[in-house]
Amino acid sequence: MKAVPALVVVGLATSLTACSGGSASQAPSASAPTAPMPAAPTASQPVASATASEPQAPPPVKYQAKGRRDPFENLEVREGASGPTLASAKLTGIVQGSRGPLALVETSDGLGYILKPGDTLGDGRLLEIGSDSVVFRIAVRTGSTTDRVVLKLPGD
Repeated sequence: MKAVPALVVVGLATSLTACSGGSASQAPSASAPTAPMPAAPTASQPVASATASEPQAPPPVKYQAKGRRDPFENLEVREGASGPTLASAKLTGIVQGSRGPLALVETSDGLGYILKPGDTLGDGRLLEIGSDSVVFRIAVRTGSTTDRVVLKLPGD
């Protein structure tokens, strides 16, 4: 009877080693994929140096504004220092609107303006709008006796 337990122990040991795939001292080896090795540079491929991989700053640009015009200066030359003057303006119409009267004034350069009391045109500020005329207040000039300019509708 002593032979039966010894036989069972030998059978179990054999079956355990058969299930493990080999001896107990061998560990399964994991095969890691290897990266391909870069090819050696040939004569047609230049070798990149360390300075070529660094970005190089462009050379500084020197701007000299001497002799050039100001790009923000208005190209149109307006009449007078601050635009149209009242001396060259003419009253072309008066309109009665829901918000009050409006004056239609045309300057010598052909531009039309729609003005209400308090608006400025050139060197004057519109004070009042009548039925056939408008009254502007201007800065007193030397040699002038009045500070008011009256524009009337033509043909009345």
